[in-house]
Amino acid sequence: MTPTASVTHRLLAAASVLLTLGLTLTLGATGAWAEDSDGIAAAPAADGGVDQSRSRYSYQVEPGQQVADEYLVENTGTTVQSVTVYATDAFNAEDGSFALLDGGVEATGAGRWVSFDGGADRMQLTLQPGASQVVPFTVMTPADAGPGDHAGGIIVSALSPAGEVSVDRRVAIRLYVRVKGLLQPGLTISSIATSYRPELNPFSGELTATISLSNTGNVALVANTVTQVRGLFGIPLSGLTDVKVSEMLPGSNRTVTITIPGVGPWVYLAPHVSLAATVEPGALDAGVLPAAERDATLFVVPWGVLLVLLLVGLAWLIARLRRRRNATRAQAWVEYTEAEARRRALEDAPAETESAGMPVH
Repeated sequence: MTPTASVTHRLLAAASVLLTLGLTLTLGATGAWAEDSDGIAAAPAADGGVDQSRSRYSYQVEPGQQVADEYLVENTGTTVQSVTVYATDAFNAEDGSFALLDGGVEATGAGRWVSFDGGADRMQLTLQPGASQVVPFTVMTPADAGPGDHAGGIIVSALSPAGEVSVDRRVAIRLYVRVKGLLQPGLTISSIATSYRPELNPFSGELTATISLSNTGNVALVANTVTQVRGLFGIPLSGLTDVKVSEMLPGSNRTVTITIPGVGPWVYLAPHVSLAATVEPGALDAGVLPAAERDATLFVVPWGVLLVLLLVGLAWLIARLRRRRNATRAQAWVEYTEAEARRRALEDAPAETESAGMPVH
């Protein structure tokens, strides 16, 4: 590998790229990887080399506007690689991650706006070990494209046989196309579902809030959420729990579970969630971003506390009964000793009179 290629390889490795790996398995497979050094890398390019100033493609265009750019692909392995370069649409996976459509699914959004040499929707390349190639491409925004963010990705795919396993190595660079027009950032808290799990400590437990979020606008947004549990009269019953929600594309929905420890079972629990939207580093400015707040109510039976109170009350009752019984016994003893003293006094009275002499008239 030449020094230039080595530098390029290091820059490609340093670039922030989205890695997606697809494995097509057949029956009887004995392993998922062949013992070779196949590998591919990609990065945004400029002037025939790696563009170190960016890790994604991000454009702000008018409807109908065309943008030309470059994509650099490198064979980082030791075998000849036949690769395919193409673009597709992005979406949020169930776990909230940024994902791209499978290779066999037709793009209908930003991925469809990308074309390569001669207007082709994909390019086939053969790269020698350590070789790299710059692939020019064009983004043609439709004249009727709606305003806001349209997301996709440009992918280089290398399909390699590995025994009985076919390995599809895919490396992608994110693609964002913001069409000028009325931007409407919108991020809402659709609902909150809550549950409570007590702990061995009767005065502590764990509250779980499941929050449903919706990006109702036309801008890709990240959210910072802060959750606190409050009681009657808004008294704080927990500290602040911060959770960052990864980027949500326009029209996407997300379910986020937030766990708040150290919450006592104080009958009335009211988790309060506040949300502040922002954008990812490197994303285009979207103007004034939304904020939202929402409360939920949860009634908890403090069984642990009730059990403690029951035991305390039972211990108090037993102690009181013992005190009463002891007091009764003490009073009975006092009465007995007094009666015994009177009885003895009466028995001793005649003897004392006789010892005095003659009777008194």
